[in-house]
Amino acid sequence: MGINHTVKQGEHLSSIARRYGFSDYKIIWNDPNNAKLKEQRKNPNVLYPGDQLYIRDKEEKQESRSTEQRHTFQIKNPKLELRMVLEDQYKKPIKNAQCELHVENEVFHLTSDGLGHINQNIPATAENAFLIINNQKTPLNEIVIPIKIGHLDPVDEHSGQLSRLNNLGYFAGPLADASEEENLALFLSAVEEFQCEHGLTVDGKCGSLTQKKLKQTHGC
Repeated sequence: MGINHTVKQGEHLSSIARRYGFSDYKIIWNDPNNAKLKEQRKNPNVLYPGDQLYIRDKEEKQESRSTEQRHTFQIKNPKLELRMVLEDQYKKPIKNAQCELHVENEVFHLTSDGLGHINQNIPATAENAFLIINNQKTPLNEIVIPIKIGHLDPVDEHSGQLSRLNNLGYFAGPLADASEEENLALFLSAVEEFQCEHGLTVDGKCGSLTQKKLKQTHGC
């Protein structure tokens, strides 16, 4: 019969699929019952709390093989890739920086490329990580950056816009001790700065064109 799963904050489809015993998230994502959500969200790993996913029942698969012989079966196990871009306070790439990426109980020793990019396959069930940058040539020497895997909301949601602006270095808030009006002013100022730097109409409104550019600049 299958069930409906309500997405919670921090969940992404790769982790949800593993929870229900599917090694490949595409089995869920390509189900016709999820066509509307697939069209709306586009990215299976950028979902929003409250989204509804249909989870079909697992099907038993039978293979015919001869007896009294050893047979090898291979299971496709798609990787979850964590991608990051390192920039300094002047928005210049941090090149060839030695880094340590801590994901759950694993540590990966990485080096950023000439554009400041870092890519690493991580467990599909990972939720928390942090990155240590060790680069003597920049003020970011030995800085620790916490990473919440799966917590990025869609760009058409206010929370998703906030996260992307903050990740890109535009301080959009919110401040815990600020009023709602003060936090709104912070957000509008960050949007205006982003629009100004990317040749958009500066109106402080994160409309469709600004959302598209924000998603493109952020990478997802």
